[in-house]
Amino acid sequence: MNAPPVPTAGSVPRRLVRPLAALVAVAMPTAFVAAVDPNIPGHYPVCPVLQATGWWCPGCGGLRCVHALTRGELLTAAHDNLLVTLLALAALVLWLRWTVRALRGRPAGFRLTGRQTVLLLLALALFTVLRNLPVGAGLAPPAV
Repeated sequence: MNAPPVPTAGSVPRRLVRPLAALVAVAMPTAFVAAVDPNIPGHYPVCPVLQATGWWCPGCGGLRCVHALTRGELLTAAHDNLLVTLLALAALVLWLRWTVRALRGRPAGFRLTGRQTVLLLLALALFTVLRNLPVGAGLAPPAV
């Protein structure tokens, strides 16, 4: 039988340093994307994968997706890049879980297994291929 996890030592502010530092690290570039609209051509460089191959990479439309998310436009974000939308929501849930665990003095306790990593990579590859086929045209970002 496994023993319950032992709470970590330290004050609440000390335990929150890492989750809050991660929040700031993500919030700063997100605030820039919120302020500088990627829907207006010329504000950001063209994706090098798209430029070189003509294929949408898994991140194409990601800046427009983040811009829409900062405005609470979930459907627009999903239309711009469904994968980034789902990953952003998953990251938010994991960050909230991490913060609650830190408040309670528990370790973060999140690791991907080898199988989960393989499934995530397969989903990424499938998303990339599908959005470049006629059948998956709805997964491609709208043209700007």
